Amino acid sequence: SASTETAEMTPDGLMLIGKEDDIKRTGRKTAKVNGRGVVVFYHEGKFHALDSRCYRKIFACMIFLWQDIDGQACIVCPWHKFKITLETGEGLYEAINPLEPSSTPKWQSKGVKQRIHKVTIDNGNVYVSPPDLSVSFDSDYFAEKYKN
Repeated sequence: SASTETAEMTPDGLMLIGKEDDIKRTGRKTAKVNGRGVVVFYHEGKFHALDSRCYRKIFACMIFLWQDIDGQACIVCPWHKFKITLETGEGLYEAINPLEPSSTPKWQSKGVKQRIHKVTIDNGNVYVSPPDLSVSFDSDYFAEKYKN
């Protein structure tokens, strides 16, 4: 669903995002977690959660393009064409190493750019842990700017 609901906090501090079967059926769900947009994806049998705003500004509620890069499931920001891994939040780019004799471009990491969130499945419900803000990522800037 493209709508964003505020996640409900449970007594143990997890944020209830929705029903496991509903998210499997739709492939994703966006929610507010402590005021910031988070999108939960179901892709190839696994749940992933990331900040819903691209580390360069917007991709909330957009249609995402899926791409497999060197065995890593990635989403592609439709605005910036940035490739972001679902497992780690790393930004990927293709480049040629001028020191290598081969001129074949290879995928490289820009480092972690997009905050990922821990997903927990319990009794048919999908939960996300609130973000650990003691470590900062590029996506935090726009997540905070557009909070609430």
